[in-house]
Amino acid sequence: MERTYIKDLKNHIGKEVTVKGWVDVRRDQGKMVFLDLRDISGKVQAVVLPSHAEALEVAERVRPEWVVSVSAQVNKRPERNIKAEVLNGDIELEVLNIEVLNEAETPVFDVSSDGREIGEETRLKYRYLDLRRPRLQRNMRLRHEIALHIRNFLSKHGFIEIETPILTKSTPEGSRDYIVPSRIEQGKFYALPQSPQQYKQLLMVAGTERYFQIARCMRDEDTRGDRQPEFTQLDMELSFAKKEDIMKLNEELLIELVQKLVPEKRIQSIPFPRITYKEAMEKYGNDKPDMREDKNDPNLLAFCWVIDFPFFEKDKNGGWTFTHNPFSAPMTEHMENLMKKENIGDILATQYDVALNGFEIGGGSIRNHKPEALVKVLEIMGHSEDSIRANFGHMLDAFSYGAPPHGGIAWGLDRLLAVLTNEPNIREVIAFPKTGEGRDLMMEAPSEVSAEQLQELGIAVSKKR
Repeated sequence: MERTYIKDLKNHIGKEVTVKGWVDVRRDQGKMVFLDLRDISGKVQAVVLPSHAEALEVAERVRPEWVVSVSAQVNKRPERNIKAEVLNGDIELEVLNIEVLNEAETPVFDVSSDGREIGEETRLKYRYLDLRRPRLQRNMRLRHEIALHIRNFLSKHGFIEIETPILTKSTPEGSRDYIVPSRIEQGKFYALPQSPQQYKQLLMVAGTERYFQIARCMRDEDTRGDRQPEFTQLDMELSFAKKEDIMKLNEELLIELVQKLVPEKRIQSIPFPRITYKEAMEKYGNDKPDMREDKNDPNLLAFCWVIDFPFFEKDKNGGWTFTHNPFSAPMTEHMENLMKKENIGDILATQYDVALNGFEIGGGSIRNHKPEALVKVLEIMGHSEDSIRANFGHMLDAFSYGAPPHGGIAWGLDRLLAVLTNEPNIREVIAFPKTGEGRDLMMEAPSEVSAEQLQELGIAVSKKR
């Protein structure tokens, strides 16, 4: 018999069905056994009566988390037993047959609770069990729904989703790269992408005009707060677009996403308020202000745009570095200072960040699309002519072939999800996260590799004392 999902049982009252899933709870009442069964779609109560002796014999030995296939009659519950507030609270399965598809060890922790009482290291080690709990199932489903909504929204607005490479080149543009050795060209390395920044700009040169990607990004950062070595961005880039165009489009997408997928949330201000970087620092002491009128309201969302960022800031050695990335363009009125390399500290970038409840959830800018302007940025940062050519020659060459004006933005999808689900950190909205130290406790990574693998790669490992 074809499988019926638990959420659809209400459409089969009086009929025989087959349900497949896990035993959630087992209650032995002596002459009968009650089983709460669950699948990806929901839960239902089932009863095994003495009149079905073979099924009762199996039910007496099954335990929670066993995987079963149950043939049953869908019955309406007696009026006194109806639970109107829960899924399938008005029906019950009368079990006719139980087939055990797989037995299960007793789980190392309760998978029916919200899991907050369990040590995180234990939860991450047994993440495949942890993910069974309803809270994380809801988080994973919302993550899917948000990604699907984004794809449909942007497709309707003329965007094309394009995947960009995972193996790329290491360039000095941000955080520390994860590097991958080449077996064929020993002594040379790929880098894993910190973001698709350069590729998405090259797609604008290619004439794509409107690109997006739900992209994996990897950064080898020191342990610091709520970070992950790999995370997910919504990445987009638009040709012939001004700052206002990109901000308006993203604001519309964020509003629609909240109103359709998390309608219990209330957006404090529409349109989103705008505040300059200078005002944010003076009033809030940071560039991602929490502008909620009531910080005790878990369903209040206070989006805001932060604009007019300084292009450059001093690094620890007293030289200039970028505040966001080297590919941003200055505001039009500051382009002359950039080209002359004058009043560097006063140059403002066409950068725009979107903040939510005290977290930066996205940032972007209009880009320098002329090679000579990008060269000036890199010179200000102290790069020599040879260094610029070695690290960014491919970008300069591309821009020389008719690059359109363009700009874009990237959202931190994990952070947005954490705020929308009222989770304390992004690990709660990622299926298989790593610890704060970057360790995968379930797979036991990072791990050593064999001497043969190292020899093939031409690598010798020097262990720290």
